Amino acid sequence: MTARLRKLLYALGNAFWLLPAAMVILGILSAFALIAVDRSGLISSRILQGNWLYNGGGTGARTLLGAVAASTIGVAGTVFSITIAALSLAAGQMGPRLLQNFTRDRGNQITLGAFLGTFSYAMMVLRSVRTQSEGEFVPHLALSVGILLAFFCVATLVFFVGHMAGRINVDSVIDLVGTEVRKAIARLTVADPEPAPPPASFWLHSTEVVDDRRGYLQQLDADTLADWAAVNETAIRLLLRPGEYLFPGAVIALVTPAVEGAGVAIRDATALSSQRASSADLESEIRQLVEVAVRALSPGINDPHTAMSVLDRLGAALCDVASVHLPTGVHLRNDRPALIVPSVNYDGLTDSMFHLIRQNAAGNAATLIRMLEVLTAVVGCEHDTIRRQSLQRHVDLILDDAKRNIENPADLADVRARHENFATMMEHGAIGAVCGARLSPRCASTL
Repeated sequence: MTARLRKLLYALGNAFWLLPAAMVILGILSAFALIAVDRSGLISSRILQGNWLYNGGGTGARTLLGAVAASTIGVAGTVFSITIAALSLAAGQMGPRLLQNFTRDRGNQITLGAFLGTFSYAMMVLRSVRTQSEGEFVPHLALSVGILLAFFCVATLVFFVGHMAGRINVDSVIDLVGTEVRKAIARLTVADPEPAPPPASFWLHSTEVVDDRRGYLQQLDADTLADWAAVNETAIRLLLRPGEYLFPGAVIALVTPAVEGAGVAIRDATALSSQRASSADLESEIRQLVEVAVRALSPGINDPHTAMSVLDRLGAALCDVASVHLPTGVHLRNDRPALIVPSVNYDGLTDSMFHLIRQNAAGNAATLIRMLEVLTAVVGCEHDTIRRQSLQRHVDLILDDAKRNIENPADLADVRARHENFATMMEHGAIGAVCGARLSPRCASTL
């Protein structure tokens, strides 16, 4: 049940309509409240006749409120129609999956909510206005607040134009997704190493659990499932992690020893979705960055500078990972493994970052050079031997692709030079890389 609740909260957090709907309700309630204040007689006639509140008649009030309502709903429709057109063009360059970053943007939601909330407020106040022939009632306070809301909508429109102009800029989008990657790393990594999974022989006599559902695993209530396994004195190994697809009729888990109700417990602790997005999937945010780079390297766009910007953010993410540990997915109860969830390791993380970009930039010397420079910077931050070997593997793959696809000898020589810089950085550190590459052979020989 917790997994389904998390799925609902995740959907609501990404919903575009929630904040505008709340602002519409706020506008309606504010209109009723201010009209009630006007009817109560709490505001003295001296204040009503002053210059701070609206002091016109019923006809003028209806005209004013009608103008506010018509203009706000008209501008809202026009502005957001133009926005959708702009986002469609941006999606063609940066990828449709990035559109969710625009829909969950608070600036866009507040702008829409301001226009629709003001429209709703004006309509509610308008229905209470009475002319002299109808038994005159003019809600002066509510009318004055409506005028202020109209000016607020003007300011919101100016903000929105500048905000959208900045948000559809590719560098701004890359920085935004890079920030999300940094938040995901902080949320999904651990400060201390977790226990290693049991050996493969541990599952030799386990029982398979088949699931007939289909979709991407979006949420997993790992603690509840581990507690269930501990109470029933069994161990569960899930075969897919959040963000991966579950095929109908496929094996979702192994259980040893076999117990009744394992399939029901797993079903209750998981929630599926039609979209490959999960707050527990570190690779989800990384894939968005990689998609921007891959599209930028396509022949139709051919923008290697965007790919280089993506590589810079990926390198920064790996430097963030250097000081933390990736979770192993092992959940212990009473010092025994109760639940093992597949987790991304460093090899998988770097593969998701660099494989697609390298494959699409195989003949682009500038992008390959920048990739080698980024990996050289990362290896200066990373001191774990196994992780360094993973970085070395990617550097060698880049050089192999360059040898096969780059025909210009000068460009290939530049790639080789960056490859040598990586080797020097890995062996001697930053001082060795600078001294050996830029000063003299004598300086390098002293290292």
